[in-house]
Amino acid sequence: MKRLFVLAALLSACSVGQGAKVVEISRVDASGSGPEIGTISFADTSQGLVVTPDLRGLTPGAHGFHIHENPSCAPKEKDGKMVAAQAAGPHFDPLHTGKHLGPHGGGHEGDLPRLEVAPDGTATGAVTVAGLSLGDITGRSVMIHEGGDTYADSPAPLGGGGARIACGVIQ
Repeated sequence: MKRLFVLAALLSACSVGQGAKVVEISRVDASGSGPEIGTISFADTSQGLVVTPDLRGLTPGAHGFHIHENPSCAPKEKDGKMVAAQAAGPHFDPLHTGKHLGPHGGGHEGDLPRLEVAPDGTATGAVTVAGLSLGDITGRSVMIHEGGDTYADSPAPLGGGGARIACGVIQ
Protein backbone atom coordinates (compact mmCIF):
# COMPACT_ATOMS: atom_id res chain seq x y z
CA MET A 1 0.00 0.00 0.00
CA LYS A 2 2.86 2.35 0.85
CA ARG A 3 4.37 1.80 -2.63
CA LEU A 4 1.06 2.71 -4.27
CA PHE A 5 0.89 5.91 -2.23
CA VAL A 6 4.46 6.87 -3.22
CA LEU A 7 3.76 6.12 -6.89
CA ALA A 8 0.55 8.18 -6.81
CA ALA A 9 2.39 11.07 -5.13
CA LEU A 10 5.15 11.01 -7.73
CA LEU A 11 2.69 10.97 -10.62
CA SER A 12 0.71 13.79 -9.05
CA ALA A 13 3.85 15.88 -8.52
CA CYS A 14 4.71 15.65 -12.20
CA SER A 15 1.33 17.04 -13.30
CA VAL A 16 1.93 15.89 -16.85
CA GLY A 17 -0.15 18.10 -19.16
CA GLN A 18 0.08 17.29 -22.85
CA GLY A 19 1.70 13.91 -22.26
CA ALA A 20 5.19 13.17 -23.47
CA LYS A 21 7.19 12.92 -26.66
CA VAL A 22 9.98 10.44 -27.30
CA VAL A 23 12.51 11.50 -29.93
CA GLU A 24 14.98 9.14 -31.60
CA ILE A 25 18.51 10.56 -31.60
CA SER A 26 21.02 9.68 -34.31
CA ARG A 27 24.64 10.53 -34.96
CA VAL A 28 25.07 13.17 -37.66
CA ASP A 29 27.90 14.15 -39.96
CA ALA A 30 28.37 16.15 -43.17
CA SER A 31 26.87 13.32 -45.24
CA GLY A 32 23.67 12.93 -43.17
CA SER A 33 22.30 10.91 -40.28
CA GLY A 34 24.03 7.81 -39.01
CA PRO A 35 23.16 5.16 -36.44
CA GLU A 36 20.66 5.75 -33.67
CA ILE A 37 22.27 6.31 -30.26
CA GLY A 38 19.11 6.33 -28.15
CA THR A 39 16.18 8.55 -27.29
CA ILE A 40 15.29 11.74 -25.46
CA SER A 41 11.89 12.06 -23.79
CA PHE A 42 10.18 15.39 -23.21
CA ALA A 43 7.27 15.84 -20.78
CA ASP A 44 5.35 18.87 -19.52
CA THR A 45 5.15 19.22 -15.74
CA SER A 46 4.08 21.98 -13.40
CA GLN A 47 7.79 22.82 -12.92
CA GLY A 48 8.57 23.05 -16.63
CA LEU A 49 9.71 20.74 -19.40
CA VAL A 50 11.39 17.56 -18.16
CA VAL A 51 14.08 16.37 -20.58
CA THR A 52 15.16 12.75 -20.06
CA PRO A 53 17.95 11.33 -22.22
CA ASP A 54 18.53 7.61 -22.69
CA LEU A 55 21.67 7.77 -24.82
CA ARG A 56 24.76 5.63 -25.38
CA GLY A 57 28.00 5.77 -27.34
CA LEU A 58 28.89 9.39 -26.56
CA THR A 59 32.22 10.79 -25.45
CA PRO A 60 32.27 11.14 -21.64
CA GLY A 61 31.98 14.64 -20.20
CA ALA A 62 29.84 17.70 -20.81
CA HIS A 63 28.21 18.40 -24.18
CA GLY A 64 26.31 21.39 -25.50
CA PHE A 65 22.60 20.54 -25.62
CA HIS A 66 20.02 22.73 -27.36
CA ILE A 67 16.67 23.01 -29.06
CA HIS A 68 17.25 24.27 -32.60
CA GLU A 69 14.79 26.24 -34.70
CA ASN A 70 14.03 23.87 -37.61
CA PRO A 71 12.68 20.28 -37.66
CA SER A 72 15.61 18.83 -39.61
CA CYS A 73 18.85 16.99 -38.92
CA ALA A 74 20.01 17.13 -42.54
CA PRO A 75 23.39 18.51 -43.54
CA LYS A 76 23.46 21.87 -45.29
CA GLU A 77 26.13 23.96 -46.93
CA LYS A 78 27.78 26.70 -44.88
CA ASP A 79 30.78 28.72 -46.05
CA GLY A 80 31.20 26.45 -49.07
CA LYS A 81 31.19 23.10 -47.28
CA MET A 82 28.58 20.68 -46.00
CA VAL A 83 28.01 20.85 -42.24
CA ALA A 84 26.37 18.16 -40.08
CA ALA A 85 22.73 18.97 -39.17
CA GLN A 86 23.10 22.57 -40.35
CA ALA A 87 19.50 22.45 -41.69
CA ALA A 88 18.37 22.50 -38.03
CA GLY A 89 19.21 26.19 -38.08
CA PRO A 90 20.15 28.29 -35.06
CA HIS A 91 19.19 27.83 -31.42
CA PHE A 92 15.48 28.34 -30.73
CA ASP A 93 15.22 32.06 -29.87
CA PRO A 94 11.57 33.17 -30.27
CA LEU A 95 12.17 36.49 -28.49
CA HIS A 96 15.08 37.28 -30.85
CA THR A 97 17.45 37.99 -27.96
CA GLY A 98 20.49 36.97 -29.98
CA LYS A 99 22.10 35.98 -26.68
CA HIS A 100 23.50 32.61 -25.62
CA LEU A 101 23.18 32.85 -21.83
CA GLY A 102 22.20 29.35 -20.70
CA PRO A 103 18.94 27.77 -19.62
CA HIS A 104 18.15 30.37 -16.96
CA GLY A 105 19.95 33.39 -18.37
CA GLY A 106 17.23 35.15 -20.37
CA GLY A 107 18.75 34.48 -23.80
CA HIS A 108 17.90 31.72 -26.28
CA GLU A 109 14.97 29.67 -24.98
CA GLY A 110 16.55 26.65 -26.67
CA ASP A 111 19.56 26.63 -24.33
CA LEU A 112 19.27 23.45 -22.25
CA PRO A 113 21.46 22.44 -19.31
CA ARG A 114 24.67 20.71 -20.42
CA LEU A 115 24.29 17.04 -21.28
CA GLU A 116 26.48 15.12 -18.84
CA VAL A 117 27.80 11.85 -20.25
CA ALA A 118 29.07 9.17 -17.84
CA PRO A 119 32.46 7.42 -18.23
CA ASP A 120 30.69 4.50 -19.96
CA GLY A 121 29.34 6.82 -22.70
CA THR A 122 25.74 6.90 -21.45
CA ALA A 123 23.58 9.89 -20.59
CA THR A 124 20.45 9.28 -18.53
CA GLY A 125 20.16 12.24 -16.14
CA ALA A 126 16.86 14.12 -16.43
CA VAL A 127 16.76 17.91 -16.25
CA THR A 128 13.84 20.31 -15.88
CA VAL A 129 13.73 23.51 -17.91
CA ALA A 130 11.38 26.14 -16.48
CA GLY A 131 9.60 28.25 -19.06
CA LEU A 132 9.62 25.64 -21.86
CA SER A 133 6.79 23.34 -22.86
CA LEU A 134 6.08 20.65 -25.45
CA GLY A 135 4.15 23.27 -27.40
CA ASP A 136 7.30 25.39 -27.68
CA ILE A 137 9.56 22.62 -28.94
CA THR A 138 7.24 20.60 -31.20
CA GLY A 139 8.30 21.03 -34.83
CA ARG A 140 11.92 21.75 -33.91
CA SER A 141 15.05 19.66 -33.37
CA VAL A 142 17.19 18.72 -30.39
CA MET A 143 20.96 18.87 -30.87
CA ILE A 144 23.98 17.47 -29.06
CA HIS A 145 27.31 19.20 -29.67
CA GLU A 146 30.80 17.74 -29.53
CA GLY A 147 32.08 19.74 -26.57
CA GLY A 148 30.85 21.47 -23.44
CA ASP A 149 29.03 24.79 -23.38
CA THR A 150 30.12 27.93 -21.55
CA TYR A 151 26.81 29.75 -22.30
CA ALA A 152 28.79 32.71 -23.58
CA ASP A 153 30.08 33.88 -26.94
CA SER A 154 33.60 34.25 -25.61
CA PRO A 155 36.12 32.74 -26.01
CA ALA A 156 34.19 30.85 -28.75
CA PRO A 157 30.82 31.61 -30.38
CA LEU A 158 27.69 29.94 -28.99
CA GLY A 159 29.46 28.56 -25.95
CA GLY A 160 32.20 26.71 -27.79
CA GLY A 161 30.23 23.47 -28.02
CA GLY A 162 31.67 22.84 -31.45
CA ALA A 163 30.41 20.44 -34.07
CA ARG A 164 26.91 19.02 -34.13
CA ILE A 165 27.30 15.29 -33.45
CA ALA A 166 23.77 13.98 -32.75
CA CYS A 167 20.27 15.19 -33.54
CA GLY A 168 16.60 14.29 -33.44
CA VAL A 169 13.44 15.91 -34.83
CA ILE A 170 10.70 16.70 -32.30
CA GLN A 171 7.40 15.87 -34.02
